[in-house]
Amino acid sequence: MLTASGLSKTHGSRTLFDNVTIKVLPGHRTALVGGNGVGKTTLLEILVGIQEPDTGTVTRPREMRIGYLPQDLEAVAGGTVLAETMSGAAHINEVAEELSRLESRLADHEAPDAEAVLAAYGEAQSRFEHLGGYALEASAHKILAGLGFKPADADRPVRELSGGWRMRVALAKLLLSEPDVLILDEPTNHLDVDSVAWLEEHLAGWTGSLLFVSHDRDFIDGVANRVVEIIGGQATEYVGGFAEFVVAREEVVARAEAAAAQQARKAAHLEQFIERFRYKATKARQVQSRIKTLEKLESIPVPDRSQLKVRFAFPEPQRSSRIVAELADVSVGYDGDTVLSDVDLVIERGRNVALVGPNGAGKTTLIKLITGELEPMSGTVTHGANVDVATFAQHQAEVLDETHTVIEEFRARVGDQGSRNLRTILGSFGFSGDAADRRVGELSGGEQTRLALAITMANPVNLLILDEPTNHLDLPSCDLLEDALKVYPGTVILVTHDRHLIRGVADALVEVRDGMAVWNEGVDESILTPRRSTPGGSPPAVPTSPGGEARPTSRRPAKKQERRERARARETSGRATRDTRKALSRVEKSWEAAEARVAALHAELADPTTYDEPSRLAELNRDYERARTEAAELMAEWERLTARLENAGG
Repeated sequence: MLTASGLSKTHGSRTLFDNVTIKVLPGHRTALVGGNGVGKTTLLEILVGIQEPDTGTVTRPREMRIGYLPQDLEAVAGGTVLAETMSGAAHINEVAEELSRLESRLADHEAPDAEAVLAAYGEAQSRFEHLGGYALEASAHKILAGLGFKPADADRPVRELSGGWRMRVALAKLLLSEPDVLILDEPTNHLDVDSVAWLEEHLAGWTGSLLFVSHDRDFIDGVANRVVEIIGGQATEYVGGFAEFVVAREEVVARAEAAAAQQARKAAHLEQFIERFRYKATKARQVQSRIKTLEKLESIPVPDRSQLKVRFAFPEPQRSSRIVAELADVSVGYDGDTVLSDVDLVIERGRNVALVGPNGAGKTTLIKLITGELEPMSGTVTHGANVDVATFAQHQAEVLDETHTVIEEFRARVGDQGSRNLRTILGSFGFSGDAADRRVGELSGGEQTRLALAITMANPVNLLILDEPTNHLDLPSCDLLEDALKVYPGTVILVTHDRHLIRGVADALVEVRDGMAVWNEGVDESILTPRRSTPGGSPPAVPTSPGGEARPTSRRPAKKQERRERARARETSGRATRDTRKALSRVEKSWEAAEARVAALHAELADPTTYDEPSRLAELNRDYERARTEAAELMAEWERLTARLENAGG
């Protein structure tokens, strides 16, 4: 295998990457992704041996064959298209040349070592057959045809070809050679749609090691089973295709942001303590201790979210009128029983509106009013012009044909998407690679829900209505849905109990409660999580006298009694302050230990090799979340005790 560790490279004053470790293993088809200028091509050239790293080492086994396709060809081959392609199989050509030499020696019947030559010829012939030498020319023609060459092009000189076609010859040469490690830098740049599809299919079955750079999401999703992202000078490996990579990357970013925020809070508390007691002699030791702790805090790097590109590309729907739907003084119900009354709502183009409220309050009824499935008992409902609606109902997944594969069912429901790759759309919803070829009946409930969502959202509509879309979905799938809704180009009406999804997507709430539907601009937490009133209703009032003033419960004590009570209060306060100090010390030690545990788990999660063991990764994530929760609770307790001590003058 090809391995590199501790790689660093700078160009001028700019560091491309630092301390990068990467392994190119057999069976791994790894996509190298990242923004322009982050050093992807430089990293490939270091792995191949064209460039040297500033620091770090690259290990290439002596017998390993590495094939590399750069973005631009420097030299132009002088032979024909077929000859240049076949020259790539040097290991087979060497055996062919050996066979030719042995045949010449066998032609000399008087040679004293004829038996030995015959044995060597038989061994070479067996090796040549095992390597596919007899089918080499046929394989070359097949690869050339896949890359768009006509049969007549085989005898054309390479020099006559344009730069793009020369690049295809170089790629065909590499593919025919079947190296142990194939490294490609933007292989689809010069290919047409048919050739890209062929190359995608060809590389999806590649049995050796494959490392490639591409900005073609379709291609990455169809080929890669690993993604290495270079961002912020670091390289992080993710298991799975492009869709899985985005989900996993978001989790890593969220953890890094949370850890950095927690670290910032801790630093702020340390600085607050230092500034407060810097000039107090009795606190000098504690101040110095905290200064050292502050100096030891290593900044936690957080990826820049502006570099994390959205992977959903929905078709642009037709433009609807500004008012998508308007309800004026509407009452609605069933069989004469009113469910909602006096409803006045205006839903404008481009809004993301969440309907919230208890079950049975009338959210689904309101949706039926908006879509025109239900007529109002009174009032008017006006639908906008050019409004196309797609609706996802709670039981949408139940109507899927379980005998179809995912891709077959998707194609049957959404039709021909023209220039859009159906597998890419499915990959955006978590069905990348082989997952798109599974039977619908083999999918879990959450996967079927996800497929139904993909079908609902694939066509270019300008009003999307989702009724409890997160039922049966796991957290990564909910994240997928959130990402999709954030970039959806139309109007969204969402009914869900997932508050996280509402916060991430909605820009307005309609509270459906007690027979009313009330519009609320923005996302009001008091509506998402309404406070319950106490069992007794309002809190008990202070007893008052008939005149309305607070009635005293007892007369003031005599001066002697007052002095006794003040002394008792001072004694109690002093004892409470001592207890608080002790508790604060214990909590501070526990908090520091918890923070150390969080940092250790974060470092382990940042190690790319961790993602090679899914079971271990799941356990690490659970441990990390528990450690974060414990640290947050201890920090809150530390803050509470600190405030109590300050209020007590301690």
